[in-house]
Amino acid sequence: MEAIAAHYGFGHEGGNRNFSFETTSSVRSIDPLVRSLRVGFTVRTGSGFYLRAESFFNVASYVDSVGGFDSYGGKSLHDQSHGESFISLLQNRFTRSGFYVMDEPEAALSPQRQLSFLVLLHDLLKDNENMQFLIATHSPILLAYPGAQILSFDGGQIHEINCRESQPFQLVSRFVVAPEHYIHALFSEPSSTE
Repeated sequence: MEAIAAHYGFGHEGGNRNFSFETTSSVRSIDPLVRSLRVGFTVRTGSGFYLRAESFFNVASYVDSVGGFDSYGGKSLHDQSHGESFISLLQNRFTRSGFYVMDEPEAALSPQRQLSFLVLLHDLLKDNENMQFLIATHSPILLAYPGAQILSFDGGQIHEINCRESQPFQLVSRFVVAPEHYIHALFSEPSSTE
């Protein structure tokens, strides 16, 4: 995801094409991959945003340092909960045609907020056919978005699957049916053989 976002000119730690800060040298390790990347899909417009959940704090700090929080709902992203700041980003920055790359947006979202995320995504897409989203997620809720093309990287080969075939969906479904089975398996003491 980082390499794809960088390929399209987004900040290495997140943001749009105007975000060029780096708080760690580890993001530069993707530069060789970015230079050799050949992307097989076309982005329809020039605007967009890269949400990288693990470095969103740095993006929020950068927005504060340049006084740009008016573009994010008029309130510092740091003055909101982690989930509220993600939703604020979606509501205020994901409003135009563009290419939006999101790496694990569920990291800050409760299950209820993930449902809100789906509604926001639906509202954005129904009003704008020139928006594209590329989302990496482990959330069975987000994977259930109607009509989403889901690509699995499991098994060493990229292949298209449906939501119910995804490992996150299968694991959560099995857990919900029998949580005590998983809890017992996780926390039971192994029997000692003498």
